[in-house]
Amino acid sequence: MGGPQRVQVGIDLHRAITGLDPDERAAVLARVEEHGLDHVGVGDHVSFHDGTGFDGLIASAVALAGTRTTSVSVGIYQLALRHPLTVARQLHDLERLAPGRLVLGVGVGGEDRREVSNCGVDPSTRGKRVDESLGLLRRLLSGEVVDHEGEFFTLEGASIADAKVVPPVLVGGRGDAMVRRVVEHGDGWLGLFVSPRRYGQAVEQIRAAAADTDRDPDRFALSVWCAFGGDAERAQLFQGLADLYRAEEEALAPYVPVGSPAELAAFLRPYRDAGCTSFTIMPGHQRSVDVVDQVAELAELLAA
Repeated sequence: MGGPQRVQVGIDLHRAITGLDPDERAAVLARVEEHGLDHVGVGDHVSFHDGTGFDGLIASAVALAGTRTTSVSVGIYQLALRHPLTVARQLHDLERLAPGRLVLGVGVGGEDRREVSNCGVDPSTRGKRVDESLGLLRRLLSGEVVDHEGEFFTLEGASIADAKVVPPVLVGGRGDAMVRRVVEHGDGWLGLFVSPRRYGQAVEQIRAAAADTDRDPDRFALSVWCAFGGDAERAQLFQGLADLYRAEEEALAPYVPVGSPAELAAFLRPYRDAGCTSFTIMPGHQRSVDVVDQVAELAELLAA
C-alpha cells in the first residue's frame, strides 16, 4: 500500500453555502482560500427524510464563483434521479465557469426510498440507471454526438457543443458493485462510514480489478463526519446524524471522530496509510466559520 503520502484535505460547506447570508458565506470561502485548503465539499439531495435537500451542482456553482483556486467536490450526487443530458450541460457550464476545479462524486443513493420514487424512479433500478448515465456523461462531455437507445434513456443526435472535459468521477458505495463501477466508469472511490481495514481492502480490490484494463483509477477519498470539541459537540453531532441517517449512535460512532485537531489527525492517519489520498471533513452542525481554522490545523498535522 505504500507509506504515508501528501493527502488533500477539504471541508464540507453545503450548509454554509445554502444557509448563510452572502457576507457570511463570502467570509467562510475566503477563510478556506486563505488557509489553502484543497477543496470545498458539497452534498446533494432532492428531498431526503422529511424534505432535507441541497442541490449539489447549484451549491458547486456558488462555491466556485466565490473562490479563485479552491476545488469543489460533490459527494454524493444523486445521478439516478436526473437525466444525463441535463447533467452534462450543467457540468460543462461549471467547467467553463471554473476550469478544472470540480470533482463529481456519484453514488446510487437510496437510503430514503421515497426520495427516489417521488422523483419518478423505481428504487430497484438505481444502480443500472447510474451505470447508463455515467457512460452517457463521459460520451457527451468528450464532445461526441450521441445516438443511444438504452434501458432508461433514448438520445438522438444529442451533444454538448464545445465539450472537451470530463470531470474526475469518484464512485461511492461498497462491495463488488462499487468496484466494478469504479473500474468501468470512475477515476476513483469515495468512501463513507468504513473502517481503515476495509478501506485498504477496497483500494486493493479496485487496483486489482483495474490491472487488466486500460483504466487507472487513482483517486481514493473519504468523507468524514466529525466534531471538534467534547461531549456537547459530540451530542449535537450524533443527534444530527440520527435525524439524517435514521441510525443509532452505536452504529456510526466507530467511523465518526470527536476531539481536537490532533486527535482527529490520529484517527485519520490509518486511512491515509491504507491509501486514502483525499479527506473531506464534515463538521456537522458546527458553524463553518468557527471550524475552518481547525480543519487547516488538521491538514497540517496529516501532512507532517
